[in-house]
Formats: sequence, structure tokens, C-alpha cells
Amino acid sequence: MTQRTGAGTAVPGGQPQGAAIPARLEPDAIGVGQDTIIGVSNSAPVATMGLVLAGLAAATAYGVVLPMVLCAMAMLVIANSYRRLNLWNANCGASFEWVGRTINPYLGFFTGWLMLAANLIGSIAAAVVLGPSVLAIFGANANAKWPNVFIATGVIVVMLVIGVLGIRPTAATQVVLAVIEYGILILFSVWGLVAVLNHHPGTYPITRDWFSATGIGGKGSLAAGLLIAVFLFAGWDGTIYVNEEVKHRRINPGRAAVLAVAILAVLYILAQLGLQGVVSPAKLQANSSSAMTYVAQALGGSGWAKVMALALALSVASSVGLGIVVLARITYGMAGRRVLPPILGQVNRRFATPAIATVVIGVVTVAATWAYLLSGPVSNLFTQLINVTGLLFASYYILTAVATIAYYRRRLLSHPRDAFMAGVLPLAAAAFLCWIVFRSLQLAPAEQRWSIIGIAAAGVVLLLVARFALRPEYFHIPRESASNDPQESRST
Repeated sequence: MTQRTGAGTAVPGGQPQGAAIPARLEPDAIGVGQDTIIGVSNSAPVATMGLVLAGLAAATAYGVVLPMVLCAMAMLVIANSYRRLNLWNANCGASFEWVGRTINPYLGFFTGWLMLAANLIGSIAAAVVLGPSVLAIFGANANAKWPNVFIATGVIVVMLVIGVLGIRPTAATQVVLAVIEYGILILFSVWGLVAVLNHHPGTYPITRDWFSATGIGGKGSLAAGLLIAVFLFAGWDGTIYVNEEVKHRRINPGRAAVLAVAILAVLYILAQLGLQGVVSPAKLQANSSSAMTYVAQALGGSGWAKVMALALALSVASSVGLGIVVLARITYGMAGRRVLPPILGQVNRRFATPAIATVVIGVVTVAATWAYLLSGPVSNLFTQLINVTGLLFASYYILTAVATIAYYRRRLLSHPRDAFMAGVLPLAAAAFLCWIVFRSLQLAPAEQRWSIIGIAAAGVVLLLVARFALRPEYFHIPRESASNDPQESRST
């Protein structure tokens, strides 16, 4: 008989009589709706739109719809791959666990490292733009160094405490923030779309070219639009890393992932269409660093610009908090396999959270944020890392799609539905993302390529440390696959 512990490791024979039962994460704590909000908010729709609104319009010559739709379709396929694999094994380690058990444990560890690196860099990127968003609300100098530091640190600490207290307060906080920020985003998107459609003075009219592959006058680049779209969608997989705390843990997190991608697609297409034409292309590009607040001011004046700044601040705070929670769960899942120090896999009995891992992630985020904001050379390094975040997410999405094919390999030739859903579609989505990664690296400056090489090298070093210092059983696990049973095929 084998008993599963909270960290996902097997204990032969169960617990000896009189032994302490290991603490575990709180089961059935949140529902599919709250989990969907976690996935959507982890992508920080308002904040990411603020970063790319002007850039996406310029890169595509306003032809934003096609790259958004194509990227959304690929992400829906990847989300369905997550759903199917989660039906098999609902574990906080997610792709780390799935790739390791279906393809190779060494590749599984490297996948886990990509997950940690992508989400950590994404959290730092959110933290460093928090201060300017808050200061903009009060009309203060957005570039003031120490106010930026104190605001970022204060919000990180607050979100860290909420993360330690449990998944229930975390989810409740995210729902409140989401209602406000998404309400503001939808309000301005519809407001802007009405203004453009009614040809208000100063707006840029919608034409058929907005829905073409090359935009207005054929000057847009579909490839460039796709690169930006991948960055926009990255992070929806946050629904999966809290799977051990979701009701119906094998079913609902996957459903939430698919729903999160669909909601993000609607939000992004509506926001980009509604806001990019509110002002002229020249004015939008001239104010690219503050495009969202500038557009809001053009629509309703300085008061409404502060409302948009509030949405940006809430989006960033939400993303920072979820970054800490998601990273703590990934760390917890990997530590349960002893490829990271086992202390990171411990669960606080009172709060049913990986409190030690959560605090460690919070401290690292604070330290990195201080280094970014206070040191010029370090900030330049972090800027290059932030620019490759989308590539890191895309890389482990690709590996997850391949893991889906590997796990269902025995069914692909005997079950037409599985051949299509677990074979053709994941392969097509993986190939699509591979092309985007390849094109990104082609177009990237040397500094970004070196950043990717540095992240990969760090992963190899950590792999060697885990293999030869920690010596976990994980590196000796055999490959697994789904059976060829038609009944099981219908269930997954």
C-alpha cells in the first residue's frame, strides 16, 4: 500500500502507528470560478495592456485581431493539454511532474526551472512598475526612486502575508481586485470603441485593414504581433499550480485554465480595438510609456486618467501577489520530489500553506526589486531578463504539449478522438510556439540572447546540484503513459 503525502511523495506502507501525519495544503478550499480569476489575474490584463498597447498597434499597423485570435487558439489547445494531464495527475509541480514522468526526469527538472524563472521574472517585472502606477494616482513624480522602493516593498509584504494566511484569503482578495480592475478596463474599452465608431474628433477610424494579416497599408507584421500576443497571454496556467486546493482537483483546474484563456482573449481584443484608435497613431506612440492613462485622459480628462492608473496599480498588485503564491506552489511541488531543499516542501499546519517557500519567494522578490530600482547596472540586466519572459513561458508550454502527446502515445493510433485532441492539436500548437520562439530569438538583440543562455546555464547548474547533492529518487522514475482502455479514454 502506498500513501500520498501533501507534497506529492509516496510513503511506502503509509504512516507508522503513532507517527505525525504530514501537514498538507487545504483541499476543496476554492471553486472553479475563483480559480479562473487566479488564472486571468496572473496574466495581469490591465498592466500588460499598458505595456503593449502602443507597441502592438505599431507592430501590426493596427491589424491586431488576427494575431490575437491565432495566439488565443494556440493557448486554448495548450490549456486543454494542461486539463488532460491534470486529469491524470493533479500536482502542484504540474509540468515539472508531467514532463518528468512521461518524457525524461532531467527534462522535467529543466521544465520546472523554466516555470520558476518565468514566474519569478514576471513577478519582479510587475513589482517594479507598481510604484509609478500608484504615484500617478496622486499626481506625484513617477520616477522618484525611494517612493517607488517603499511602495513596491509595502505591497509585496502585504501580498506575502495574505499568501501565507491561506488560499481562501488569497482568492477572496483576487476576486475583489478583479471586479474593480476588469470593470474599469471594460468601461474604458467600450467607451473608446463607441468614440471611435462615432468618429469623435481626434480618433483614428476602424477600417477593414484592422482585421487583416498585415494591417493598414500592408505595413504591419503578423510575426511581430504574435510575439507580443504570447507575452500578453502568458500566466493563465496559474490555475493549475493551486490544483491541490481546488474543489474536484483533477477536473476544475483544467476547466479554469481553458476559461481563463477564453476570458483573456475577449478582454485583450476588446481593449486593443477599443483603445488604440482613441487618439492618432502619432500621439499614441509619443505617449507609449503611459498609453493607458493617456488614452483615458483623452476620453474623460485627468480625473478618469487617475481611475485608469488605479486599475493599473490594482492589476500589478494582483499579479505580484499571485506570483508569490504560484511560485510557492511550484517550489512546494518540486521540493516534494526532493529536487529542491525539502524544507521548501513543508506545510504550515495552522494556515495549510507552504509558508516557508512563500516567505523565501517574497524575500527574493523584495531583494530583486530593490536591486532593480536602486542599481543602474543591475536594472539593465533585469530589463533584458524581463524582455525574454514570454519566451520562457512559451518554452515550457511547448514541453507540456509534448508531454501530452507522450502520455497519450498508446492511444493515438487506436482512438481517433485522442489522435486529434492529444496528438494533432498539441503538436500543431507546439510547432506554432516553436516558430514564435525561433523568430523571437532571430529578432532579439544580443543581450536578450545572452539572457536566455544565462537562464539555461543556471538551470543546468541547479540540475547538477539536485542530482548529485540532493540525490532524489525523482531522477530514476520510469516513463508512464495512459492505458489503451476505451473507458479511460472517455474519462480523459
